[in-house]
Amino acid sequence: MIRVTAFRWVPPFAQGLVRDLRVRWALEEAGLAYEERLIGPEDQKSESYRRMQPFGQVPVYEEDGLELFESGAIVLHIAERSEVLMPSEPKARARTKTWMFAAINSMEPHLQNFTALDAFYANEEWAKLRRPSAQAAAQARLEALAGWLKGREYLEDRFTAGDLLMTTVLRILRQTDLLEKMPVLEAYRQRCEARPTFQKALAAQMAPFAKNAPAGR
Repeated sequence: MIRVTAFRWVPPFAQGLVRDLRVRWALEEAGLAYEERLIGPEDQKSESYRRMQPFGQVPVYEEDGLELFESGAIVLHIAERSEVLMPSEPKARARTKTWMFAAINSMEPHLQNFTALDAFYANEEWAKLRRPSAQAAAQARLEALAGWLKGREYLEDRFTAGDLLMTTVLRILRQTDLLEKMPVLEAYRQRCEARPTFQKALAAQMAPFAKNAPAGR
């Protein structure tokens, strides 16, 4: 049985964004059953967990003695077993992998840097000074992506693991209006999130947060 680690609870601003969502979604697309292992801060710091995930993060993927960390690597591992996520034709497979790396290398750092300023450092003077350039960098990447997607439903000729990762990256902007100003990207995000597999994965991530919410939350 496949097992995936996830957090018992995170603050509302992070709910629906924790990276085990990517893995859950990929498993749903591939039709692979899994069980979750819920952890908390005490587990993250433990020696046993750090042997699986050196940085104490989630998710960790376990299957038949194999232990993987880093959500992109895990999604790639799953996608290579699934025609839904990874085409069998060699060139199409290579293009899918290219978009997977683009999502987590060309897009995610810029969007994460921008949103982190408001989420964690909004009252810091240095963050206020940094924000315009961070927004400009994020917007430039979004405009490039929108240009590629114009006239397309997906990044390539059909939904792949590249779209899966790109959608989870675009979700980082949900507390901003950047996507709303780019109808091509907003429609693309909604199209991908409308997949029943995404809805099932999101519900699975959110359920423990509701169950384990601290009193008063």
